[in-house]
This record gives sequence, C-alpha cells and structure tokens, in this order.
Amino acid sequence: MPEALSTADRSHPGQAIYTRTTLALYDLVVLGISNTLVWRCPTREILRLYDHCVTDEHLDIGVGTGWYLDRCRFPSSRPRLGLLDLNPHSLRAASQRVARYRPEQYQADVLRPIAIPARPFGSIAMTYLLHCLPGAMAEKAVAFDHILPLLRPEGVVFGATLLSRGVRRTRAAERLMAFYNRKGVFSNQADDAESLREALQRRFSEIDVRIFGCGALFVARKPQ
Repeated sequence: MPEALSTADRSHPGQAIYTRTTLALYDLVVLGISNTLVWRCPTREILRLYDHCVTDEHLDIGVGTGWYLDRCRFPSSRPRLGLLDLNPHSLRAASQRVARYRPEQYQADVLRPIAIPARPFGSIAMTYLLHCLPGAMAEKAVAFDHILPLLRPEGVVFGATLLSRGVRRTRAAERLMAFYNRKGVFSNQADDAESLREALQRRFSEIDVRIFGCGALFVARKPQ
C-alpha cells in the first residue's frame, strides 16, 4: 500500500484537494460538467486520446478516479497497468475502480526524481496533471524528465492540460480558473500552447498538440 504523505508533500494544494469526498464528486463535476460547459474540452475527446495512444503496458500519472482507464480500449484484455500519484486517496479510488487489471501502485512526486521498482512502460498518460503543478511551464516540465526513465524508447507520452493564455475561455472558465489559481489548486496563469510545445520539443522528436476550448491534448514520441 502507498506510504503516508510527508509534511512537505501535504503542502501541495494541487493534489491535496483530492479527498474521499471530492473524489466522489469528481466524475460528475469535472468530467460531466466542467469539461463540457466550462473548459469546452469534452471528456469524449480525452477518452478518444486514450483509445488511440494507450498500450498494453501503460502507466497513468495523476490518476483521478480512474475513469478513463475504466473505459478506454486497451490492446489486450489483460494489460499491465501502473498507477502513479502523490495522493493516496486518488491511488486508492483508481485502483479499486480498475481492480480487474490488478494495477501496480506507486506513490511519488513527479517534480522529484522517481525511483520505483518498475520496468519501463509502452505508454504514459499525464491527464489534467500539468495545470495542477506549481510554477511556470518551463519549471513544471521537469516532470517529463523524471518520467522518461519509465518510458520505453519506442513509447508514447500523452495527456491533457488546461491553459490560461492564447485560448478561448468562457466567462465561467475565466472565473473558475482564477479561483483555482488563488487557492493553489491550479498553477496555470502563464500556461499557453507555445510553452507546452516548447517543453515537449526539448525532450521529444515527434509531438502533436491540439486545442479544444481551453484544453490542450498532447502526444509525444521518440525521446531525445
């Protein structure tokens, strides 16, 4: 089972918000309402990204409730699935949801070097993780450096993040994003598609970034 969070880790509001109570509401509030009506980044588009990129040896980072893993189409009926998150409540919720796959569970902070007893994966997803990490994109992109040892050379990294700049935001999106940034739940006031592309291009030879509302869906292959 995951170890308890350290005092320092508990100070990260971006992950600390996920308690048993908030996770019970996550699918309805985030995937059902916010994605469609506020962020204009439909949940079905993110699920389509999973269906396109997920392999039969997959690591999910920032696991939420495991909704996408529960519904995506793995290439095999018995994939090797890993779950990595800083928050033990999220790890527990997601692992219970996809218990049929007997997932490997790892508690770690992507902003620090990751040392876990796992062989590399063919795909790694980082969905709605980057906008919760503190700092500007160039700073939090260190997360990509820390996960690369967990990726096979021919593997793929994909995911989604919410942007503040250079995208069309509804009034509701502006207000909700500002509120989350004040609370420290989000840290994406300076995030835009160009800084995301630059962070990916520094680490991968092939990248693709597509915008849906104020969400950016990204795919990166061929680590440099």
